[in-house]
Amino acid sequence: MTIDTAPATAHDGPRTALVVGATGIAGSALVEKLTADGWPVLALSRRPGAARDGVRWLPADLPSAEAVAAALAPEHPTHVFFTAWSRQDTEEENIRVNAGMVRDLLLALRGKGIAHVALMTGLKHYLGPFEAYAAGEMADTPFHEEEPRLPVRNFYYAQEDELFAAAAEQGFTWSVHRAHTVIGHAVGNAMNMGLTLAVQASLCRESGEPFVFPGSETQWNGLTDMTDAALLAEHMVWASTTRAAADEAFNIVNGDVFRWRWMWPQLADYFGVSWEGFDQAPRPLEQAMAGREAQWAELAERHGLVEPALDRVASWWHTDGDLGRDIEVVTDMGKSRVAGFTGYRRTVDAFIGLFERYRAENLIP
Repeated sequence: MTIDTAPATAHDGPRTALVVGATGIAGSALVEKLTADGWPVLALSRRPGAARDGVRWLPADLPSAEAVAAALAPEHPTHVFFTAWSRQDTEEENIRVNAGMVRDLLLALRGKGIAHVALMTGLKHYLGPFEAYAAGEMADTPFHEEEPRLPVRNFYYAQEDELFAAAAEQGFTWSVHRAHTVIGHAVGNAMNMGLTLAVQASLCRESGEPFVFPGSETQWNGLTDMTDAALLAEHMVWASTTRAAADEAFNIVNGDVFRWRWMWPQLADYFGVSWEGFDQAPRPLEQAMAGREAQWAELAERHGLVEPALDRVASWWHTDGDLGRDIEVVTDMGKSRVAGFTGYRRTVDAFIGLFERYRAENLIP
């Protein structure tokens, strides 16, 4: 088998990126990566982010087809990076809202000569949606991209179907990027384990409590992996400009594996706190960290932190769900390697680098 890893030539003129969900973990990393590489960036999100050279913010309520169409009417991006999602109460609502956002965005871009659309999804493609999470028969780990879809309703599947239909009609190439737990720099994100654990450790140090692993015995002892947001951004830009990656779905994780029983002491050591591992049963953060709003606000005032609202920096429910899984979750990167992507991150270094950035930007003490 011969793999062509040369840059894609479907669009040889100037490139302009449209990042959808540009203030989230993945979107923020994409904006940083693309501007560093010299791309002009259109950043679409509900609220504008920080000013940056080469970035023009397009504020729009993403679930509103009318707002998105109005924001994009004068624009002509060549490459689209879709990272947005909106959590709903049921999977049917997740499908309606999140597939609708993909459909409406691509409809607003029809006739504008889009070259490529990269869609970020995740491992719920293999595990099932929140309300049927790991409930049925799943593929063996490590997960491979060619596994058939599960026989359940899943908004990731619906998003893919909207992408495929628009690509068939409009003629652009596409890529799908299935990330595991993404850690990166963003505030107010509903699925931010990196900042959540940093806040947990900071509160524990403040009150003299041990840094307690909240999850299951399986997660404590089993192998797992993660996705650094900067690596995800590299992967999405690579796929959008590489022939071998056109019209393909890829897993994207750091490339190493670890056990939380090894990782947890490393994180505790960084924050200078004692720690406790799994002990007989999970100890969820939603219960353990309940009622800490005033403690965090006082800590933030004393240390001059920029975000005094605890619910803007900690997503207890998401970290509980991730670390509470009673199944092994490991992901294969072979397909990306064969196609020419060699990006890698050591997960412990990704965590420490992220914590250093949080401290430098006064998000944690």
